[in-house]
Amino acid sequence: MTPTPTATLVARDWAEIQERMLVPLYEAVYDRLEIGPGDRLLGLDCGAGLALLLAGGRGAAATGVEADPARRALARERLLEVVAAPPVPAARPYDVLLAFAPSPDALAAALPAVRRGGAVVLAGWGPPERCTVPAVLGGGPAALDLDALAARAGLVPDGSGRVFCPFGYADVDSAVRGLLSTGLYPAAADPAQAEKELSEALHPFERTDGAVWLPNIFRYVVARVA
Repeated sequence: MTPTPTATLVARDWAEIQERMLVPLYEAVYDRLEIGPGDRLLGLDCGAGLALLLAGGRGAAATGVEADPARRALARERLLEVVAAPPVPAARPYDVLLAFAPSPDALAAALPAVRRGGAVVLAGWGPPERCTVPAVLGGGPAALDLDALAARAGLVPDGSGRVFCPFGYADVDSAVRGLLSTGLYPAAADPAQAEKELSEALHPFERTDGAVWLPNIFRYVVARVA
């Protein structure tokens, strides 16, 4: 499937503006798991692949899963291995599965590719009072119960952590483009109206120099494949 021009523009906004906001989360998880040479990592819903690049920079072999063809195309421009659906179990399974706010079905589809004892990292928004973005986006997305999700998947708990991930933008326009690229803002029949509403919601977080600063706490859970 060839991405539409609009889908490609939104994907580029994600790659050029938004995805770097999650770097502190990725780095904290990789430090905790001591990701390095010899490790095989599978990134679920990997977007344009920044998490894969960071893992590769540590010497790991990283593969991504991304359903959106526009984001998948951008990841492949970065010479990353990204597929549309979770791979079938390989002769050498993955050591780590990284999943941000996954659905139970998506998680179940990816787990067979991870080795027994392998790490599964589930991540999502932290406490509502510590996250600015959900309020700006109109009250959503809600924080997932990551522990319950891991339990339902039959995973063995192995710790958790919290990471400060502020979303910082040069100006309101960049913030609007970045946040809309997440797909989390309620869809609107009139894109211009959606941009106007989001711009107004961002004004309380605009600094005197025009920059926008949205502090957030993210939580991650580490679990093991039984």
